[in-house]
Amino acid sequence: MGATKTDHFTDQQNQIAIIAKALGHPARIAIIEYLLKVNACICGDIVNELPLAQPTVSQHLKELKNAGLIKGNIEGNAICYCIDEKTFDVLKEYFSKIITTVIKQNCC
Repeated sequence: MGATKTDHFTDQQNQIAIIAKALGHPARIAIIEYLLKVNACICGDIVNELPLAQPTVSQHLKELKNAGLIKGNIEGNAICYCIDEKTFDVLKEYFSKIITTVIKQNCC
């Protein structure tokens, strides 16, 4: 059986690509921004904030959670979502490295 296209890249490259894909929708950016503002909330709170149906918000939450950008804890019969700091640390390190390299090269 042949290798998948992702097998040709490093674990870090694949991880950043997964995160970037999850951030590639404005609704998901809005969810991240809302979670940063309120620190933690349930899906219903996000539904009240966004012009999207509950199933759509749930799908976006699932994508963000699968990418490791948010985490959810069960509280009664609801899930309380919040930012997963570890993944944002990975992004911070990645983009800091890029910025440092660009500044050193002073290209274009």
